[in-house]
Amino acid sequence: MAEATMIVVDNSESSRNGDYAPSRWEAQGDVVKLVFSTKTDVNPESSVGLMNMGGNTPEILTTLTTDFGKILDGLHRTKIKGSSHFSTGINVAALALKHRENKSQKQRIIVFTCSPIAEDEKSLIKLSKRMKKNGISIDLIAFGELGEDNVKKLEAFNENCQSAEGSYLAVIQPSSNLLRDSIVTTPILAGDGVGGGAGFGGGEGGEGGANQFEFGVDPSLDPALAMALRISLEEERARQEREEKRAKEAEGKTELEKIPEGDEKQPLLDKDGEPGGSGSKEGEGDEKKDDDSDKMDTA
Repeated sequence: MAEATMIVVDNSESSRNGDYAPSRWEAQGDVVKLVFSTKTDVNPESSVGLMNMGGNTPEILTTLTTDFGKILDGLHRTKIKGSSHFSTGINVAALALKHRENKSQKQRIIVFTCSPIAEDEKSLIKLSKRMKKNGISIDLIAFGELGEDNVKKLEAFNENCQSAEGSYLAVIQPSSNLLRDSIVTTPILAGDGVGGGAGFGGGEGGEGGANQFEFGVDPSLDPALAMALRISLEEERARQEREEKRAKEAEGKTELEKIPEGDEKQPLLDKDGEPGGSGSKEGEGDEKKDDDSDKMDTA
């Protein structure tokens, strides 16, 4: 089923930290790109929007769209500043979902948080229940220096917004792994393989299955691998084009080198006293012309 997803990124001052390579902010950007490709690959009718919740107030960067370029532009325009506004960000995202054009789309909000949550647990639970009542699933991606108080608040929020559509909490501790790779193994993205598998025409027998997918990989089940293969293919195509261009340039140069410029060792006259080398053919041609002229004169 098609889904409308609003992604809320944390662009507070805490996102400058480099405990997630290359930084918390850039790590979020990688996941945003992965989420967009996964959602739209699973169902082409799905759309994704982007907003931030740092600074003075949350800001919608891109309304629901299927244009990847708009998502990239939104990330590029975002500035790191201030503190995060967790509850306000979710409320604004819910409002954006309410105004979606396709009302048949399921509603989902994916929230990144890597900074302290100012709201108390009671108000968060109230917000969570309201989101559940409105049919909005909320996935939380918590990363950074997670305090016990923060984790407790997020767990309480997650418990109270659970529904049949699924709302997930992913707590990602700093490690040598990229944030993107850690998210792939969570239900936030892996869950799309359950609901979206049939959308890819997946018969288990006959000629169906992996052969129906690009690169033989179901992007809903392993989006990171599918994306890596797609990038690799594009790089290989670019390399082949460069090689082909170089080959054509080299071939053109070789053809020019084949054009004779005269051989200094070639004798001017052959054994019969006639012009030698390439000049002999020209001589023969001239001789034929002379013969033709003589015939015309005789006539």
